[in-house]
Amino acid sequence: MPKTDPRIDAYIANSADFAKPILKYIRAAVHEACPQVEEDMKWRNPTFMYKGILCGMGAFKEHAIFGFWKGTLIIADKGKSLEAMGSFGRITKVSDLPSKKILIGYVKQAMALNEQGVKAPVKHDKPKKPVRVPPYLSAALKKNKKALATFENFSPSHKREYIEWVTEAKTEETRNKRLQTAVEWIAQGKGRNWKYMKK
Repeated sequence: MPKTDPRIDAYIANSADFAKPILKYIRAAVHEACPQVEEDMKWRNPTFMYKGILCGMGAFKEHAIFGFWKGTLIIADKGKSLEAMGSFGRITKVSDLPSKKILIGYVKQAMALNEQGVKAPVKHDKPKKPVRVPPYLSAALKKNKKALATFENFSPSHKREYIEWVTEAKTEETRNKRLQTAVEWIAQGKGRNWKYMKK
């Protein structure tokens, strides 16, 4: 008898009628492929755990989703995942999913990846633009050698945080205050969000 989570029972019961058979089909396939699977709720959606996150499913008003945490390493067709979250795009009926045999094969691949400790691939959205330091920030940093040296050694993300903070000021007065604070903090080796970093 599979070990199920009552929260997922409730999730399926409260889903739209079209989604119920889809979610039940997915759940049955996951349990058949991985009898040791543990059910959980993450990000408000049913999630299946086996040595880490294995896969998850969800239902919306007009479609359901199902995806593997390391889906790009399992599913060859990347086109479907562009239609909606998950690995199979917008699912409106059980026949939108592969056969149970194929689905079980995918789950077993996901299990093997987790057993081997393979990390989920990092998603890179758009490549970020190169960091461009506005002239007024460059001028302020040049007046403080310590701040300039520290800033030059900052990672691009740390530089970008300061640049965005200063350039997003709505008034010149605010910008000048931020410039002064930025130079002080940079000279002390602090990142822009140093107050929120774990010590």
